[in-house]
Amino acid sequence: MNTGTPAAKNRSLGQQILALALPALGALIAEPLFLLADAAIVGHLGVNQLAGVGLASTVLQTAVGLMVFLAYSTTGTVARFLGGNRLREAVAAGRDGIALAILLGAGLSAAGILLAPWIASVLGAEGEVHQYAVDYLRWSMPGLTAMLVVLAATGVLRGLQDTRTPLVIAVAGFSINIALNFLLVYGFSLSVTGAALGTSISQWGMAAAYLVMVARMARREGVSLRPTGAGIRAGVHVGSWLMLRTASLRAAVLAAVVVATAQGPVSLAAHQLVMTFFTFLAFALDALAIAAQAMIGKELGAGNRTMARDLTRKMSAWGVGFGVITGVLLALAAPFVGWIFTPDPGVQQALTAGLWVLAAAQPVCGLVFVLDGVLIGAGDAKYLALTGVLNLLAYLPLLWWVHVSGLEGGSGIAWLWAAFGLGYMAARAVTLSLRARGDAWMITGSAPVLRKD
Repeated sequence: MNTGTPAAKNRSLGQQILALALPALGALIAEPLFLLADAAIVGHLGVNQLAGVGLASTVLQTAVGLMVFLAYSTTGTVARFLGGNRLREAVAAGRDGIALAILLGAGLSAAGILLAPWIASVLGAEGEVHQYAVDYLRWSMPGLTAMLVVLAATGVLRGLQDTRTPLVIAVAGFSINIALNFLLVYGFSLSVTGAALGTSISQWGMAAAYLVMVARMARREGVSLRPTGAGIRAGVHVGSWLMLRTASLRAAVLAAVVVATAQGPVSLAAHQLVMTFFTFLAFALDALAIAAQAMIGKELGAGNRTMARDLTRKMSAWGVGFGVITGVLLALAAPFVGWIFTPDPGVQQALTAGLWVLAAAQPVCGLVFVLDGVLIGAGDAKYLALTGVLNLLAYLPLLWWVHVSGLEGGSGIAWLWAAFGLGYMAARAVTLSLRARGDAWMITGSAPVLRKD
């Protein structure tokens, strides 16, 4: 019962956030869990295998990260249509987003198979590390298309305020992935190829489940399954600024990989593991951002800016609080998790140092992820893109200092992650906070224009 008091209103708002954020948590961490599983399984094959998979995983994360606008733009667009009581148009927008994902995925997968050796060489891999990176990349490429379909379809359900269904699909996909990887890597002795193949099969299973669901939804609403050129072009237009925003983030990640590679296989292996933890925690904290995208998109589509402002304040506070909690837990676990992934003492020591720095950066990360979701849900992609470039320019000198210092091992990884976690992420926190304090981002989050299917 709503008593009308501020306390009751706040409880109601918190319950709405949690209803979306908690199920979103499980779905968001599916891909990092895939990579963690691969790292744990491959890590016991040897340092070179782990380093090669680490290099290849960074490339895959970059590709998926650049295409994440398929989920983000679809979530905001569908949510704003839903807020305006235009469900048929919301489904049509989702259908066109999935079609765009298939087109982009097919092109990227083909390019990845052909260019895998060149990509590994550009990132500094040599010898056995190079070969393992190429093997993992090539056998992961079929699954890349599936992951883009999953991104777009997940965005449809998020926009419709449904984060529970993606959770079910993510849990099923992760469970199958673990079983397949053990079977193919150890049962069939396929080494890193088996880990990549098992992940690709699992990803296609997830994509198939989403395609069936969206097709049923389209038939129920009387929406044709044939995508429209106008809808696909609209997705490209909305996503172009988000792609630039993501490109700056992935450039920051790739630059860190280049520095870690120059420090040697031990540092590269440790950096890959720290980055996997960062990605895992980023998606966990990003559960609030997903709730922000869906809820703020819906409220702005309905013209309710006051509620959008209230949501932003509450979720920002939650983001910092959750960052503190995850940071404390990570700091406590850091000295003990290395053995899970590798028996090499050098990698374990460097991993501990990197995780301690990452733990210190978690409150800042929590604020960044939430505000990023707020502005994406509002459609404020241009600001995110332009400030993303500025943040990257502020970060690169810090990274260059780490490179020329000649540090390696635990010290090298600690300073590398200080540059990324306490330098780059802090710059992002400043630019996002400045924008959120004003009203311009809410003006950009107007309802989408009417479209015809």
